Amino acid sequence: MLLKALRADARLAEWLRDLESECPAPREAALPDADTLPDVLLDLSVPHEHINELVALRDRLAADPEAMTLLARCVTRFVRDMGEIGKGWEPPAFPAATGALGRCFHLYVFVAALPHVRAHHRERGVPEDVSRRTLADLGRHVSVHHRRAGGPGLLFPWWIALHFHGELFQLGRLQFQRALLGRRTGRAVAAAGLDLGPGDPCLSLHITDFRGPLSPSACDRSLALAREFFARHYPDERHEVAVCNSWLLDPQLKRYLPADSNIIRFQDRFDIDREETSPDDSVPVGFVFGDPEIPLDELPRRNSVERAVVDHLRAGGHWYGGRGWFAL
Repeated sequence: MLLKALRADARLAEWLRDLESECPAPREAALPDADTLPDVLLDLSVPHEHINELVALRDRLAADPEAMTLLARCVTRFVRDMGEIGKGWEPPAFPAATGALGRCFHLYVFVAALPHVRAHHRERGVPEDVSRRTLADLGRHVSVHHRRAGGPGLLFPWWIALHFHGELFQLGRLQFQRALLGRRTGRAVAAAGLDLGPGDPCLSLHITDFRGPLSPSACDRSLALAREFFARHYPDERHEVAVCNSWLLDPQLKRYLPADSNIIRFQDRFDIDREETSPDDSVPVGFVFGDPEIPLDELPRRNSVERAVVDHLRAGGHWYGGRGWFAL
C-alpha cells in the first residue's frame, strides 16, 4: 500500500503529518474516469506509449481509500493559494519503494487540480493556447522521466507545481516565472538606476528542452509575448526586469563556443551579477545528455555544446551556475 511505504520513510512520514495537520478536512478531489483520462493526458502532451499504464494505475489509486484521501489533501493544499507568488506547494518525490503508483502519484494530483488551474487562468483572462502550452509541460517532463528512468513519472514534481499554480507560463521558446527579486540581484538592479530593489516583482526566465534552438529571434519573440502577456493579465505587478539562474550563464562557455552561437548570444543579454562558487557538473550533463549519471568517458561529442561540456570536464574543469538580469 502506498501510505505504508510513505510512513516507512521518516522524512515523508513527517511530511504526511504536516499535510494532515494543514488539511484535516480536505475537499473532495475527483479523478477523470478510465474512459476520460486518456483524453486529459493527451491534452497535457503525455506520450501515447504511457497512456494504458497510467489508466491502469488510476484504477489502483481509486481502489485505495487511504491513497485517495492523500490525493484530496494534496489537491486541497495545492490550490489553496492559487496564483500567489511563492505560496505554492512543493510536493516531494516519492521513494522507489512506493513503486509505479508512487512514481506517478503527483501526476494524478495535477490532473485532479486541473479544474482549479483552468478556472484561475480564466479569471486572469489567460488565452486558451497559452494555458494549453503551459500545462503541456507536464507531458514533456513525463518524457524526461522516461528518458532517464524508464516508464512514466515525474523527476521533479515541485517544478511542474509552478505551472499548475499560476506562477509560470510558456510563451514561445521561453518560460516565464512570476517571481521576486532577491537581495543581491535587487541591489544590482537598483545600483544600475532602476526604480526597483529586493522583493520587487520580476520575471525569471527558464529554457526548456525539446523546443528547438535557442535562437535570438525565438528569444526576441518570447520576450515580446511576455511583455504583452503580463501587462495585460497581471497589470497589478510591475515586471520590468528579467532574471535567469542557469549553467548557460557560466562565462566559461565563451572559451568553447563562438561569439555568434545561440548560447553566447543568450548570455550577452544579461548583466551577470553572481557566479556560483560551488561546482555542479551534473546539471549540464543532465540537461545536455539526458542523464547526469552517464560516465564521463561515455559522453558523446556530436555538436559544439556537447564538445564544450565534455572537453571542459575531461580537462579537469568544472561547470558553475550563473545569475544575471536585464531590463525588460
